[in-house]
Amino acid sequence: MPRQPAKPATPSVRYGVARVISKLGLGSRTLAAQWVRDGRVRVNGQPVRDPEYPVRQGVDRLELDGRAVAAAARVVLMLNKPRGLVTTRHDEQGRATVYQCLADAALPWLAPVGRLDKASEGLLLFSNDPAWAARLADPTTGPDKTYHVQIDRLPDAALLAQFERGVLADGELLRFKCARCLRAGRRNAWLEITLAEGRNRQIRRVLEASGVSILRLLRVAIGDLALGRLAKGHWRLLSEQEIAAL
Repeated sequence: MPRQPAKPATPSVRYGVARVISKLGLGSRTLAAQWVRDGRVRVNGQPVRDPEYPVRQGVDRLELDGRAVAAAARVVLMLNKPRGLVTTRHDEQGRATVYQCLADAALPWLAPVGRLDKASEGLLLFSNDPAWAARLADPTTGPDKTYHVQIDRLPDAALLAQFERGVLADGELLRFKCARCLRAGRRNAWLEITLAEGRNRQIRRVLEASGVSILRLLRVAIGDLALGRLAKGHWRLLSEQEIAAL
């Protein structure tokens, strides 16, 4: 039987050098782009200054400050975010950020996985693995998220059912996967709310559209990972088992 000719090799996909460095977990794409513009990056021994210079990840040899660039070991940590901090590294308005809670730690570059707004508290994850973080934050692939929310009234069964059916907010139908009353006082109550997807300010928008005011909002779990007794403003690294479970 005549030998079939070999199929031509598929050329390696090329990405901008700054994007590749970021995907390896060494820094944000903005930071990597600055390294390139500063002349700190070489590709196959040649200096490049264009962050979009095309390279083949795993084929071309990258160097940063004269050292070979390799994928960083994945690091994931959880922080109990205090109220009043914004979830960003640098804030244009000069507000305090979540990174002040990590300031004294010898950690690699880390980015928040999702976010909590300034007035919200609780479980916030950080990682240096952008691909893993994107999968976790994706509403179609990520785990459920659980919140404890103090509201300014005593909810009845009809209100809780309305949250699960969905509320029209800013022309968008938003709903909770589950809403139940944890405990009630004389004038306010604590709800446990579970989200299967994370739309922007979803809980606040649903409650505001329902005429309900929020007194406190805490994220207490992501999937099976619970905030537990981690003190406010403190953090800890996740184990490989915890990362795999997420």
